[in-house]
Amino acid sequence: MKLISEEIVDVKFITEDSDSGKKSHFIEGVFLQSDIKNRNGRMYPYDTLNREVMKYDENYIQKGRALGELGHPDGPTINLDRVSHKIVSLRSEGKNFIGKAKLLETPMGRIAKNLLDEGVKLGVSSRGLGSIERKGDMNVVKDDFMLSTAADIVADPSAPDAFVEGIMEGVEWIWSNGIWQEAKLSEAKSYIDNSPQHDLVERQLKVFESLLRNIQIS
Repeated sequence: MKLISEEIVDVKFITEDSDSGKKSHFIEGVFLQSDIKNRNGRMYPYDTLNREVMKYDENYIQKGRALGELGHPDGPTINLDRVSHKIVSLRSEGKNFIGKAKLLETPMGRIAKNLLDEGVKLGVSSRGLGSIERKGDMNVVKDDFMLSTAADIVADPSAPDAFVEGIMEGVEWIWSNGIWQEAKLSEAKSYIDNSPQHDLVERQLKVFESLLRNIQIS
């Protein structure tokens, strides 16, 4: 089976006040879609996805261990040092599955909040293992599909340049020879600002994803 991920950028980020006056930040919206060809050319049958959502809800959400990461993980397992949020609900609504996740006070959770504060448009990406079968003009996900997490937080390719400034509060980083080092933020921005227009989006995503992989959490 292969690692399969699907991105959805049309989600809402909301803030709620608790009785104690403390603010909590949430992601809410469509996390998963079935019976429709997505932009990756794949289609998830409703019965397959609904079965996995029910198992995920019982085994993870209801037990308080439905976690997600910031960025695009390389495998199906959850890396605890990369966790940014906890999924608190996931329900069926027609052919879609509507989710809600709470941003946590972890290093990656705080990065996500900082990105949002800088006006960065973020989305969610599901992650699972399965095989696919070609049918007509689409790849159909087969019945062996297993959902690993309903939502990681990812950067939308159309995100504005401001994403660089939201990476770390109070810390400046520079992309140099394939690694991230503390340096003047203006140099990191220059790497992107001086990009040819046809390479701009690729550079933005490369820098963003590389930072998340290489950042050292003390």
